[in-house]
Amino acid sequence: MNTSDKTRAAMTTAGLNLIAQAISIYDSELRLAVCNNRFQEMFNLPNNLVSPGAHFEDTIRHIAASGEYGPMEDIEEFVSARVEQALDFEPHYIERTRANGQMISIEGAPLPQGGWVAVYTDISRTKRVEQLLRAKSEEMSDRLISHTEELSATNRKLAATITALEEAKRQLTEIEGRTRLTTEMMPAHIAHVDGAGYYTYTNRRLSSVFPSRPSEILEMHISEALGPQAFAKIEPHLMAAYKGGSPVFEFTEAHDSRRIRVAFTPDKSGGVYILSMDVTEETQARVALQQARRREMAAQMTSGLAHDFSNLLTIILGMQGKLDKMQLPPQAQDMIRGTLAAARRGGRLLNRIAEMTGQRSLRPQATNMHALLSELKILATPSLPQGMGLSVLDNTPDVLLLLDAGKLQDALLNLILNARDACGINGQITVSAHVVGQIWLEISVTDTGPGFSSEALKNALNPFFTTKGSEGSGLGLPMVYDMAKSAGGDMRVGNTVSGASITLRLPYRVAPDAKGGLALLVEDSEELRATFRDMLIDLGYSVIEATSVDEASALAADLPDIALVLSDVRLEGEATGIDLAQRLKGTHLPIVLMTSLPPSDPQYRMALKSGPVLQKPFTTQQLSALITPETPA
Repeated sequence: MNTSDKTRAAMTTAGLNLIAQAISIYDSELRLAVCNNRFQEMFNLPNNLVSPGAHFEDTIRHIAASGEYGPMEDIEEFVSARVEQALDFEPHYIERTRANGQMISIEGAPLPQGGWVAVYTDISRTKRVEQLLRAKSEEMSDRLISHTEELSATNRKLAATITALEEAKRQLTEIEGRTRLTTEMMPAHIAHVDGAGYYTYTNRRLSSVFPSRPSEILEMHISEALGPQAFAKIEPHLMAAYKGGSPVFEFTEAHDSRRIRVAFTPDKSGGVYILSMDVTEETQARVALQQARRREMAAQMTSGLAHDFSNLLTIILGMQGKLDKMQLPPQAQDMIRGTLAAARRGGRLLNRIAEMTGQRSLRPQATNMHALLSELKILATPSLPQGMGLSVLDNTPDVLLLLDAGKLQDALLNLILNARDACGINGQITVSAHVVGQIWLEISVTDTGPGFSSEALKNALNPFFTTKGSEGSGLGLPMVYDMAKSAGGDMRVGNTVSGASITLRLPYRVAPDAKGGLALLVEDSEELRATFRDMLIDLGYSVIEATSVDEASALAADLPDIALVLSDVRLEGEATGIDLAQRLKGTHLPIVLMTSLPPSDPQYRMALKSGPVLQKPFTTQQLSALITPETPA
């Protein structure tokens, strides 16, 4: 064998060793041509029986003698029968249980030049899933179970055939294959640039972090790959890494306002390793939690003050009421009425403060934005002067979004009425809504009034700042800002060429589609599982159940028709419902998490990053609200 043949054989062996199944290839004389390490490991074969040239008869005799086929009276008769069967070179597929309890499938296929290739696959886990599906699907028809088993068997045969034909052709080394697989599965861009800024390695995930950029960037300069705007933001940090630093930073990408986190790590040869990931959902959850903490602190600071202030106002109102009944001069009566008006205004102000700092959290529900905006115009129009127009530009998609419809509509009405006050008796108010890069729902309210002064632009979001004098409380815009921040979004105040502009950005989260179908329920408590099963059945779903993340992942992989996943956060085993949500992220299966943890618990906060969270206990109506349209209040 020349050097080229040896190299080719070594590469073929390396490729076969990457395959999870056991593979053996025998020639027309039933002598071993090649096999992989898994074949030797599965049957515990000595080295002489996995060396090229080893006879099939000797291998069968060794396996039979080891008890693989159970007790037998005449091993030689069994070996002879197997050799005769092999010499027929007929394609075959069988499944059997080994002496050690493992279940395997064996598929044999003849080769054109004589001989055959056999693929041995461990199907123990698949069989367990089938048994689990059969045991837990009493409500499903026998026809569906039969169809699932037939489909699983067909898939196994197809997988074995594809593995034998496709994987054996790959000429990859073991280390390179595993490294590439690991990095490409990560939800991040991993890369390396040399000292001149050219990519020497990439896991081809740049477009998953920067959707507007290419993924095939090998040997491309980093400034060309990222584009001028993004490169300008990372260049100072890259230069710091070239000088030996290890900066970690975040910035907002210009294309669709994703929040990106980047880490640079210098190597010893003058280059830099790069790790970048999309942390938009994490940022949204962090903003919402920070706003919740601020509200909690504000509530603690103001609760005692508001209580005492309320008592004082009560005393003032009582005393002024008594004075009002006395026969006092007209000038005193005017002072009494002024004092009463001021005290009542103070009471209204206390109520607004309570609304801002109260414990009422947002309640996201499946919301039809078209209906919300249409009703908004109906509600706002009667409050506008006859000479003022209101336009609503709805460019949102035809999907249900997870929003607190009541809070959002109240906020938009507040902004419209503020715009009305700024415009006077004539003008135009425009409400426009659209989606930014499947990341944000952006809603803008603009008017043709005088716009914000420089002082108002600086202080508009500060509580108690107002340009309406005694007519305003200075809490309108701060309450809208609080709503946006509590949802994980933001609010911007500015001017256009024709007037003022206020823009709300809320996380764009599509609600699960409530069309019934098959629901996967993941809960390790039998009593709770029965309760949640009844809820899902009431909502029109057929239900299959699991008690752990591994069990649920197996069912989700084998059943393509699952329409909804409802999972507890804490399950049996080490993996949690949050881990399940991450595993299902690439499948786009809608998942709703549920937990009895308080919102302050770190695990609850982690769950918020994965999607909607129901806090136990909850009702069928609360579950339904997440997956059915909410009519705005």
